[in-house]
Amino acid sequence: MRREEDDDLLEEEEEEVGVARPVQIVVANEEEHSFSLQEEALERLLLQEEVQDLHVVVVSVAGAFRKGKSFLLDFMLRFMYKQSGSWVGGEEEPLTGFTWRGGCERETTGILAWSEVFVVEKPDGCKVAVLLIDTQGAFDSQSTIKDCATLFALSTMTSSVQVYNLSQNVQEDDLQHLQLFTEYGRLAMEEVYEKPFQTLMFLIRDWSYPYEHPYGLEGGRSFLEKRLQVKQNQHEELQNVRKHIHSCFSNISCFLLPHPGLKVATNPHFDGRLSDIDEEFKKELVKLVPTLLSAENLVEKEIGGAKITCRDLLHYFK
Repeated sequence: MRREEDDDLLEEEEEEVGVARPVQIVVANEEEHSFSLQEEALERLLLQEEVQDLHVVVVSVAGAFRKGKSFLLDFMLRFMYKQSGSWVGGEEEPLTGFTWRGGCERETTGILAWSEVFVVEKPDGCKVAVLLIDTQGAFDSQSTIKDCATLFALSTMTSSVQVYNLSQNVQEDDLQHLQLFTEYGRLAMEEVYEKPFQTLMFLIRDWSYPYEHPYGLEGGRSFLEKRLQVKQNQHEELQNVRKHIHSCFSNISCFLLPHPGLKVATNPHFDGRLSDIDEEFKKELVKLVPTLLSAENLVEKEIGGAKITCRDLLHYFK
């Protein structure tokens, strides 16, 4: 990432060249535990002539720190740029896009959006604008739970599809965090409708029990049904967490993704090329991304049951 002082110069150059990149739209100030909206950056995205009056689809990926959110977003970008045929790319093609890397230090703070807003024609002929968002890894050493809750609530309130990126399983504390985030978001809304948020997808990475629940959406559905079931003999708190989550989202799904392979996990020089990624992972990835982003599956952002445009989203964000 380049430093701020060069940014203005670069922006002018980049607008001419048209190089898309991640743009920070919400900055977390970790010392003060405060957040600021980068209004100009957001205006540049959402008030572009060709998108400002289109209904907007906001797909956000959020979840724990260092679990490959940006890696996933880069494949989503590939899909958005290619849209057809073999979008996954060549075997030896490195991934580009949101900066991501293995290891244990954090790469994203706050909320980033991809600087190109994609225009997609849906099967009924309507055009929509698609915005991809990356939300800071939660629960790392530098953020408090409250910071995480604020960020996650912001991205849940502003997205039409929230991908909750988890590792290996859905633990009880993942559900409790989700309850906290959504409660935060619910409190921040002026009016609460039946279900304040739209689509939530639990994305379970490195799933290692395919013999119990197979990879993909179907296995995810049966697994999640079990995890979110409210049972008579459950502790009241556990019941409440589950009821709360059901009451917050109008659509909840789950996708089980295999481990991408040892080369991805252990090689510090891994650059995203497909030849280093396990076949099983690629097979599922090719199903996952269109589930979220193909034209017939796009979910427009709604507020109070009405679809909103990019311009409305800007006001809503503020």
